[in-house]
Amino acid sequence: MSSSASVPFSIIIPARYASSRLPGKSLLDIKGKPLIQHVFETASNTQAKNIYIATDNDEIAKVAEKFGATVVMTSEKHQSGTDRIAEVARKLGIKDEEIIVNLQGDEFGLPISLIEQVASGLFSNPDKEMATLCEKITTMDDYTNPNVVKVVFDKNRTALYFSRSPIPTDREGSLPAEAYRHIGLYAYRAAYLQAFTQLAPCRLEKLEALEQLRVLYNGGKIHIEIAVDEAGIGIDTADDLALARK
Repeated sequence: MSSSASVPFSIIIPARYASSRLPGKSLLDIKGKPLIQHVFETASNTQAKNIYIATDNDEIAKVAEKFGATVVMTSEKHQSGTDRIAEVARKLGIKDEEIIVNLQGDEFGLPISLIEQVASGLFSNPDKEMATLCEKITTMDDYTNPNVVKVVFDKNRTALYFSRSPIPTDREGSLPAEAYRHIGLYAYRAAYLQAFTQLAPCRLEKLEALEQLRVLYNGGKIHIEIAVDEAGIGIDTADDLALARK
């Protein structure tokens, strides 16, 4: 892996207000700061040359500008954070070859090493459209939990499939050594980001509710690396929020 300092990349943080499971989560307080500020501060400690918060919400924009973030307002019609990021890249005229890291606005306590690892992973693999990370699954609970997304990859660390089901499955019924949890941190080049958002959602993506399957379905390659550090907490539910506050 090349050193992160030599990898030029920008971070775009998509933050929407209308989360189905935890409305307004970007603004929820954790240890005296809104969640979105924690994410921004993590991004600020990386080698990223630019950091943008992409939102469709005036309240989030106001709060983010107050703590010094550069905010780009986006359409309210986006179906996903990826669409939101693509709009920002278009608006700012980000060059085709530039690497963009999609840092979800609800990733609490994510180590900066992982952000740099995913950017570096894509930079070192010019034949791949995207890069992402995973970590070993160590419990049967996580392995069978549909909210824990699994990934299977080949010997070249190219993703074969992502699923909410337990994959790969050991017919003996035990937890396979090859069971990995996908960490929802992505890097893509700006040109592919635009191309991806022009592709129609595929049936597999709709079945699993996993957008990254659109890449594989259309013949794209996703580079996978095993995370160098433990990931933080993706805050999706009230339980996640309570855990972060602890």
